Amino acid sequence: MGFFVQTAGFFVIALLVGVILLRAMARAGQSAAADGTERAMRVYRDQISEIERDLARGIIAENEAERLRLEVSRRILDLDKGDRGRPVGGPAPKTMRMIAFATIIVAVGGSGLLYLSIGAPGYSDMPLVERHAQAAEARLSRPRQAEMEAEFAAAFPEPEDFPGRAELEPMVAQLREALATRPQDETGFSLLAQNEARLGNFRAAIEAQVRVIELKGDDADVEDYAYLLDLMVIATGGFVSPEAENIIEQVLRRDSTNNVALYYSGRMYAQTGRPDMTFRVWRRLHDLSPGDAPWMPEIRAALPELAQISGEPRYQLPPRPAPADARGPSEIDLEAAQDLPPEDRAQMIEDMVGGLSARLANDGGTAEEWAQLVRALSVLEREEQAVAVLQEARTVFAARAEDLALINATAEEVGLSITAP
Repeated sequence: MGFFVQTAGFFVIALLVGVILLRAMARAGQSAAADGTERAMRVYRDQISEIERDLARGIIAENEAERLRLEVSRRILDLDKGDRGRPVGGPAPKTMRMIAFATIIVAVGGSGLLYLSIGAPGYSDMPLVERHAQAAEARLSRPRQAEMEAEFAAAFPEPEDFPGRAELEPMVAQLREALATRPQDETGFSLLAQNEARLGNFRAAIEAQVRVIELKGDDADVEDYAYLLDLMVIATGGFVSPEAENIIEQVLRRDSTNNVALYYSGRMYAQTGRPDMTFRVWRRLHDLSPGDAPWMPEIRAALPELAQISGEPRYQLPPRPAPADARGPSEIDLEAAQDLPPEDRAQMIEDMVGGLSARLANDGGTAEEWAQLVRALSVLEREEQAVAVLQEARTVFAARAEDLALINATAEEVGLSITAP
């Protein structure tokens, strides 16, 4: 009901504004014509008065005065016959009026379409400060970890089946019993956390991982906390609770580039009404992550829309980074290739450079990898290929100033004879 009322209200107001503007234009044209006629009549009356004064002072003769009176009278008659299209200040030409009318109609209609496409019918106005305040309130008042775990468990009461589950369950049960008598067994609790998670017993997995961190004390590393964070969010079906947020902060204090913490930090901001913060965090995560990271499809799909919401319409999604195990030829590799016999060197070149070149062409990669390929081809004296790769790299990174600077610096370093765009 609210959507219909607000939408109808918008179009009623837009229609009234259009009618008022159209009537104002019409009246303005009529008033302009009337004003022009009145001004002309005043001029003619002044001319007749001036003729009479000149006659009285003897400046002009009677016959001349009569001739001038007839001329002014003729002009008044012409004006009275309806020749009102030429007075000063008259209405604009018909074509101009039609253009003005069409502009008003398009403006009113276009504003309606724009409102429906990017507006939010049914919602009241909400300034930025108020939206941020509501987001902060939502972040403070969101459900706790235990509540969300209970909801997720109730929604999915049946554990996921997988090959080997029947054999794993009794083994995990035995491990639980053994650890009840060995509360200091760090390795045992670590195994228990992993296998409880495999069975879908996430609360038990979380408790086991917490015990691992307690036993390690100051020696607990970032990966221990990141795994606990992962378990906590999985246990709630993807919801980042206040307790999980606390673990995010602990992870990022130890390692500000931790991918797991950055990913869940972005999700938390999205869940609490701050997509602009999600964009900032996930943009950084994209640059830090390998191309085969499990979150890469999600954040690559979300970043363009998040950029628009965050007021960065010029943002362009960069090429997908290389997989974690992808490697291009190093300087040592290139130097070693130079010392090989021609046949062996050719084969080594194909092994090192061919794979990287194909992957960059098909899947894309980072600016560093493109620069690496340019350098490798140049060192191996394959200048024509190096120039072609350089040109393609400049096209790929044309909208990313820092990456383009790296590409151009590499070209200058290896002495490629091509002018930068």
